[in-house]
Amino acid sequence: MFYALALLALAAVRWIPPPVTAVQVERRVESWFQKQPYRKRYRFVRLERISRSFQHAVVAAEDSRFFQHRGFDWTEVRNVIEQDLERGRIRGASTITQQLVKNLFLTTRLSLLRKAVEFTLVPPAEFLLGKQRILELYLNVVEWGPGVYGAEAAAQYHYGIPAARVNREQGARLAAVLPSPRRRKPADMGSYSARILERMSRLGW
Repeated sequence: MFYALALLALAAVRWIPPPVTAVQVERRVESWFQKQPYRKRYRFVRLERISRSFQHAVVAAEDSRFFQHRGFDWTEVRNVIEQDLERGRIRGASTITQQLVKNLFLTTRLSLLRKAVEFTLVPPAEFLLGKQRILELYLNVVEWGPGVYGAEAAAQYHYGIPAARVNREQGARLAAVLPSPRRRKPADMGSYSARILERMSRLGW
């Protein structure tokens, strides 16, 4: 039942901005048990209203082979496995498509069940949505701070400007907070954002 509803939702968000996501619901529920006030900031904008530098920074930081793979970056998975075996730990190698599926339908709680459901939804997401729409949706729903969802809200919250005016440096700093958006701040991301800028240059951006 869940899978069928998820497929219907994927078909719908091809044309309609999602009014809410599973991660947004998760954060709202969490706020009921916290002392800090919760305010949701979320405004969906078209991809052309997000600066190219901002788009490129996120792709370079999160999934540099986004436009080459079909939902799973097996090269990155292989690299991660080899590194983890050496270091004795486990970390993720999620693509932008995988992260979009997680945000739309699942939660941030890591589990084998969540990864299994995510795995089954990635191929239909790639088929139904296409790369440009996947990127547009991801940039609009991903978490960028406490209650801050999407590129427009992130640009306004962190820099007081629309997403269309985010420059390379700002885009790299915003992209640098994505691994831990509720703890990191763009102003503290100088070292990591510099590496993202280098990666952008290598990718021709």
